[in-house]
Amino acid sequence: MFSVRRLFSITITAALAAFIFTGCADSNAAKKDGKLSIVCTTFSEYDWTKNIIGDTDSAEITYLLGSGIDLHNYQPTAQDILTISNCDLLMYVGGESESWVTDTLQDARNKDMKILRLFDVLGQSVKEEELKEGMEPEEEEEEGEEEGPEYDEHVWLSVKNAEVICRAICDSLCEKDPDNAAKYRANLDSYEAELKALDTGFAEMAAAAKTRTVLFGDRFPFRYLVDDYGIDYYAAFVGCSAETAASFETIAKLSEKVNELGLDTVFIIENSDDSIAKSIIANSKKKDISIEKLNSLQSVTAKDINSGAAYISLMNENLETLKRVLDK
Repeated sequence: MFSVRRLFSITITAALAAFIFTGCADSNAAKKDGKLSIVCTTFSEYDWTKNIIGDTDSAEITYLLGSGIDLHNYQPTAQDILTISNCDLLMYVGGESESWVTDTLQDARNKDMKILRLFDVLGQSVKEEELKEGMEPEEEEEEGEEEGPEYDEHVWLSVKNAEVICRAICDSLCEKDPDNAAKYRANLDSYEAELKALDTGFAEMAAAAKTRTVLFGDRFPFRYLVDDYGIDYYAAFVGCSAETAASFETIAKLSEKVNELGLDTVFIIENSDDSIAKSIIANSKKKDISIEKLNSLQSVTAKDINSGAAYISLMNENLETLKRVLDK
């Protein structure tokens, strides 16, 4: 994982060099018809912003991860860096996977850019990664690298966080475009009502649940979600893990948890190989165990968006899955 981090740094340096070489030829690339130029690194930021802007034809929004690559593997291209450099508002989560943003902003052309870092917005609500019982340990830090806490970047999977972030997005839009502030705030009010209904749905699901533990044969990006509603969890890897192979010890421990808790389901995330989940089931005493998926919203493509994918709809799909599984 840490050699990859250094590769990211090398890639950013090369991309910045390309940006400096070509930037003068396209310095207004992010500006169109006097509209606000907004760049979002994640799908949730993009969808929240789109809902707050509504039908106000006041902004061009760029979603950087529209190819479907997730936050942990994304490397900006020279064109991405140019788009960011000229934008009026940049939104990013601010965790380790986005350390490239600091380098990118050093050469930003728009000195009046508003930067919204979600970790700063959420403050003490940001959680450190948790190495839970049964999880595969992360690789050790390489010699010479400083070891510090790693923070869970999947802040969007808390609907409560979403409400806080949407208010901050609205404030930023109003600051950059005061002429449309009343429309943005009205749209926020409508969207907040949808978020509150979603939050209520998750709370009611958790209150009625007969099973109050989820087990993942996969990475676990849902800690913010389960913590909000008092649901326990076990998983093969932490949410931001770069590991893909689970040891026999991890498989055995999670199989024991399936037996101990009498679980009927092992979860995986979208676009994931189910081989670990199958191994957990094969090593448990129960064989009539299903594999279910929850969507972490970190691999949503531009094509998905064009087909109607939205934060509310995808989170409602997760809610319906949890209702069905945890009510057994």
